[in-house]
Amino acid sequence: MDVYSIVTERIIEKLEAGTVPWHKPWRSIGAPRNLVSKKSYRGINVWLLTAQGYISPYWATLRQINELGGRVRKGEKSTPVVFWRIYMDGVEVKANSDQHEPEHEQEEGQGQRRFVLRYYSIFNTEQCELPASVSEKLAFPEQRQLDPIEACEKILAGMPNPPEIQHAGDQAFYSPITDRITMPPRGLFENAEEYWSTFWHEAAHASGHSKRLNRDSIREAAPFGSAIYSVEEIVAEMTAAYLCGITGIENRTIDNSAAYV
Repeated sequence: MDVYSIVTERIIEKLEAGTVPWHKPWRSIGAPRNLVSKKSYRGINVWLLTAQGYISPYWATLRQINELGGRVRKGEKSTPVVFWRIYMDGVEVKANSDQHEPEHEQEEGQGQRRFVLRYYSIFNTEQCELPASVSEKLAFPEQRQLDPIEACEKILAGMPNPPEIQHAGDQAFYSPITDRITMPPRGLFENAEEYWSTFWHEAAHASGHSKRLNRDSIREAAPFGSAIYSVEEIVAEMTAAYLCGITGIENRTIDNSAAYV
């Protein structure tokens, strides 16, 4: 089974169990991170790990657990996390520390780069028995006291080549023809969190414009309920949930996600 099938299978398992994998406020305990390096997992790995429902944010490979003098309890199931391997003219090269996904454009003068998705398996510390010298030192990472609205404004301000934003009417939508996000006036929302969770959904659609990521699901007109329409809506829901999570906004706008699936 390839990596894409493994990830898809895990997500479908959660959806069939009535859980939306990308809708979990991991900010309550901090982002999932490696027990040894303390580095946070990113991208799709956030969904794969938080969807497991563990309270502890710490994860490790079987080898790391064994080297710490611990063991995984019998019968416990591992969780896959994915990463990219980068090859230049057939030879593997080390990725930059901040590179978490492939770049789509090749710079002149460089060799041919190829990105291959791989995975490895990890366990949550709640699935393990660890020596007291390790477990007693475990503590939930301290949460930064951020103002959620300020964090949202900062992300929006840093969006490269942003679309036009207007406040009018009583509906929120993105138009790829005019490259414009239309939002109802802020006063029509129950609170600022509702405003921003809705805005991030529309901003996610805007990211697919030809000026930005050039997604087929935005470039091509698709009827409501079609496969390409559903894919785009899931992209928008996952993006909104991710941005709400990292800014501290309570996202309550994805109740219809199951319908898109």
